[in-house]
Amino acid sequence: MRFEVLILGNSSATPMYGRHPTSQILNFNEQLFLIDCGEGTQMQLFRYGIRSTRISHIFISHLHGDHYLGLVGLLSSQHLMGRQADLHLFGPAPLKEILDLQFKHSDTRLRYNLIFHPTNPGERAVILDLPSLKVSTFPLQHRIACTGFRFDEGKRPATLNVEEVEKQKVPTAFLKLLKRGVDCVDKKGVVYKAADLTLPGDKPRSYAYCSDTVMSDAYFDAIRDVNLLYHESTFLHDMVDRAKETFHTTSKEAAEVAKEVHAQRLLLGHYSARYRDLQPLLDESQAIFPNTALSEEGKWFTV
Repeated sequence: MRFEVLILGNSSATPMYGRHPTSQILNFNEQLFLIDCGEGTQMQLFRYGIRSTRISHIFISHLHGDHYLGLVGLLSSQHLMGRQADLHLFGPAPLKEILDLQFKHSDTRLRYNLIFHPTNPGERAVILDLPSLKVSTFPLQHRIACTGFRFDEGKRPATLNVEEVEKQKVPTAFLKLLKRGVDCVDKKGVVYKAADLTLPGDKPRSYAYCSDTVMSDAYFDAIRDVNLLYHESTFLHDMVDRAKETFHTTSKEAAEVAKEVHAQRLLLGHYSARYRDLQPLLDESQAIFPNTALSEEGKWFTV
């Protein structure tokens, strides 16, 4: 099952050096989720071969422009392209007022059903609970209300014990049932037990997205033990005072967060426009948390 993240934008407030404001695509088993929608997102989707009509859910972390100003354009284009499938939008409650005003004064009536789900930036909550994927929110500590998102895979199915299946000469027709944990009996009364013929499924995977936040242990429990942690790293640590003043994080602090919550891998992003060369941010983080990577636009990262 695919579980991977495509970086569409990794810049902070000002697009610079070919970098675009924050936006990501999460592909979970060919179901596409959009996380934040900075300026130019729909052009980035086109650039990297993602059909925007395949996006079923959009998650907006907060109402600073570099995280949502591409949304009106994307929603309008969906309308013009004849989208008919429902589109679920999760974000701060005032976002609906912003969209309503935009569509009112442009006399736009979407031909598809846009279902808005207001998030509560003050508490942790499960906002989407699908059989194979759960999405949760958690509060971040930014200058305005800001929400992080965590994506947890459901229980993964058992796998066949091929050696035992071949040894017992299990009929092919029983294999799907056995993987679901169902014991089977053939016409001769031979019993094939799922417990004997399967192995436990792989451990479920998880992805946490921390957009804009000052480093704080307030959200550590919400992101603990994730396979892949995306954490903003706007500044190098020599600008930690500026980071605190603007409620952002340094690359050193992002590494400390990843280490503290026992993340398997760390992905840096939301780079300040003052940095053309991003290698120093990576070096600073890897000195504390070696399994760190830079988010790069157009690159997929496996969860």
